[in-house]
Amino acid sequence: MNEAELQAYSDAWNNHDIEAVMSFMTEDCIFDTGGGTERYGTRYEGFDEVKARFIAVWTDIPDVQFINARHFASGDRGCSEWTFTGTRPDGTRLEMDGCDLFDFQDGKIRVKNSYIKKVS
Repeated sequence: MNEAELQAYSDAWNNHDIEAVMSFMTEDCIFDTGGGTERYGTRYEGFDEVKARFIAVWTDIPDVQFINARHFASGDRGCSEWTFTGTRPDGTRLEMDGCDLFDFQDGKIRVKNSYIKKVS
């Protein structure tokens, strides 16, 4: 993958287009969230489990966007930096900086490892 493909992936996220998002993922993909009870966050494994988690993000925060994106790719690794914005169901506005570290396999994302700043 390259920077243009990572931007297309980001655009698919912002369009809430699950089919487009998942077209960038391998069948055995892994998503490690930015938080959770384990050192790596919470892990979702496999195409269907990752897809369900991504849909849940849009369900939980319907206006979620990843803005100010910057991307880097080299070989089988990549990074996207972004600002996460959205509104919780209770009306609380969210805005946090973060990044995704990617492992690529056969031109697709195999691992999406998210890191996000904690806002107190």
